[in-house]
Amino acid sequence: MPRVDFPLYLVTDRNRTGGRPLGPLIRQALGVGLRAVQLREKDLEARRLLGLAEEVLRLTRQQGASLFINDRVDLAMALGLDGVHLRANSLPVAVTRRMLGPDRMIGVSAHSTDEVMRAESDGADFAVLGPVYETASKLMFGPPIGLRPLEEASGRCRMPVFAIGGITASRVGEVRRAGAFGVAVVSSILSAGSVESATRQLLDALAVPL
Repeated sequence: MPRVDFPLYLVTDRNRTGGRPLGPLIRQALGVGLRAVQLREKDLEARRLLGLAEEVLRLTRQQGASLFINDRVDLAMALGLDGVHLRANSLPVAVTRRMLGPDRMIGVSAHSTDEVMRAESDGADFAVLGPVYETASKLMFGPPIGLRPLEEASGRCRMPVFAIGGITASRVGEVRRAGAFGVAVVSSILSAGSVESATRQLLDALAVPL
């Protein structure tokens, strides 16, 4: 199983950048230490998504960071990306693994302890669990689940579990004490006035010993 060695996972949403182009913001975050990006522009048609994926891949390769793409196993294979990120209604993990092989990583979005456990048993490399706190970007997934499922999932499985949903630098310690391996964020970086400063704050908070 590939080793997950990044504590901070940036999930993209070009609608949360305040009108700024996505690529330069990702470059800024990578420049101060971000090591994993999930390209999650679900509403882009195939040609524009391919172009954006190629742009972000160049940026991540320059910094030695990992690039995942939401659902699109075909693009992950065609471009040689580091992995894919699956939703509950995506291809099954086992099918995706057969397509990608053992060297690329598979992340899974989960909203309960049971979903995290199922993802691990199916062969995922990590799970992103939430929303832990209230956040506009996760309203479609219902009310925040709080820390308890994070504690349960982290205590029962061996693969890394990332907390998502309303994560800020000030909340990093709380979710890590609940067992989170790391955090996944959208607006905390992409909506920040200074992407560099926001990324540094999150990485510094993640580096504090428990």
